[in-house]
Amino acid sequence: MITIKEAQQALENADQLYTPSQIDKTLDRLADKINSYYQTQQLKQPVIVISIMNGGLIPAGHLLTRFDFPLFMDFIHATRYRNQTSGGELDWKVEPHLSLARQRILLVDDILDEGYTLDAIAHYCEEQGAEEVKSVVLVEKEHDRRKPGVNCDFIGIQVEDRYVFGFGMDYRGYHRNLDGIYALNES
Repeated sequence: MITIKEAQQALENADQLYTPSQIDKTLDRLADKINSYYQTQQLKQPVIVISIMNGGLIPAGHLLTRFDFPLFMDFIHATRYRNQTSGGELDWKVEPHLSLARQRILLVDDILDEGYTLDAIAHYCEEQGAEEVKSVVLVEKEHDRRKPGVNCDFIGIQVEDRYVFGFGMDYRGYHRNLDGIYALNES
């Protein structure tokens, strides 16, 4: 774990990629697309919106207030990063509390980077008998390291291949609470 001073220095030297206003507009656009999708479905029961902890908490909270379809909320906690800047083996911490069998699931996460976590969670939902699994991320990182076949149904913004933090994404455990998105200045 780094110190508060080190975290503050990283923020002071970071580049702001997206302002709160830009993120707000992105969330409006994402919610409109997701609302339109579910309005075309013949929903017989609420959609289960699952926040992928910890990063998905902030984007999910902001999106939930914009959704206009019937839903239940739940969460799952599986991580590869453990407050580090690169991922390792997936660590399952908490499974959803609701039954996923015969349900429509919408997974909400902060970022689609290499895709291993999102892919594993989507497969978990399918193994639990979910009727449909869709996913939404606030940020998609542009690079060629993505796990083959992993895609996201709804994407807010794309960022270059830099370490990004803020609005749910952390820098070594810090800065998830920032209302903008920043890129670490590695020079």
